[in-house]
Amino acid sequence: MKKWLIGLSVVVALVAGWFLRLMWLAGEFKKLEPHFAGECTPVFGAVGAEDIVIHRAAGVAFISAADRRALMKGGSPRGGLYLYDLSDPRHRLRNLTPDASPEFHPHGVSLHVGPEGRVTLMVVNHERGNHTVELYDWNGEVLAHRRSIAGPLMVSPNDLHALDHERFIVTNDHANPPGFARTIEEYFRREISNVLYYDGSRFHEAVGGIGLPNGVNASPDGRTLYVASTITGSIRTFDLDPSSGRLSPKGRIEIGSGVDNIDVDAEGRLWVAAHPKLLTFVRHVSDPAVLAPSQVFRIDPASGRVEEVYLDLGSGIAGSSVAAFHDGRLLIGTVFDPKFLDCRLRDST
Repeated sequence: MKKWLIGLSVVVALVAGWFLRLMWLAGEFKKLEPHFAGECTPVFGAVGAEDIVIHRAAGVAFISAADRRALMKGGSPRGGLYLYDLSDPRHRLRNLTPDASPEFHPHGVSLHVGPEGRVTLMVVNHERGNHTVELYDWNGEVLAHRRSIAGPLMVSPNDLHALDHERFIVTNDHANPPGFARTIEEYFRREISNVLYYDGSRFHEAVGGIGLPNGVNASPDGRTLYVASTITGSIRTFDLDPSSGRLSPKGRIEIGSGVDNIDVDAEGRLWVAAHPKLLTFVRHVSDPAVLAPSQVFRIDPASGRVEEVYLDLGSGIAGSSVAAFHDGRLLIGTVFDPKFLDCRLRDST
């Protein structure tokens, strides 16, 4: 009996140690100090504005939104793609997909503007549990659907980066579909998922061995790819051959927070939304009364400087998923809230 008690005590101690380490790595013991050097205006009209991409030459943003809590309750996400004119003083949204199915469930978005001015918007879609990438043409007024792309390698697509009007790179945030194996993958922080390259006709694995690859974007010259690894709190960097989609490991930027989507501004700086307390965010997913903190970093890849520019405990906006910057404006999106923030920085240098 004594040996049995000793063995049980060892098991309990190991489980307790594992759980405390998990909480530490997830940021649950962090002391958070809210701050932001600027003013923010809430913009309503889209529930769950999870990803935002800015067409800087046109001064407009494309918003990908879906009501994920409605979906979790057995309803329809009623997702949509919205246009937001940065010059509109009334902060209005225009639904670009009013005729979409109630099951339309857009996720990550990417914009490609060709040298001739042609604009393609690419969107990850989880409609009815099926994973596709939707390609749209934008003529300045109308968003016209061109084609849907599917493939068995897209196990759990999250975000994508358009290389041209047909080719793209897409992240699988998990290696496993929903279920027990995915739970093990998450809570044991297994770095087993991957990034795919679509060459215009089929998918290829571009790189593997990443822990929850989330947001993805590229440098202005298209030669460096950035991939957010949420569970490791870092951004993986790769040399990118734009013509072949080939990726070669380059480095890692340590952030120390649950990084989500990545925006790259005209100067090549990264603007990254993050979840500083990942387990609190997990609780927020199932209970909107639990406010998940929101965080935004500005990163200079040249110097390696990482600066926290925004932190809110969840009352201003909860569960930030994207921060898109242009000309002193910072648009902060969220996974669940019925709004996003349009913020003006007092100093954006």
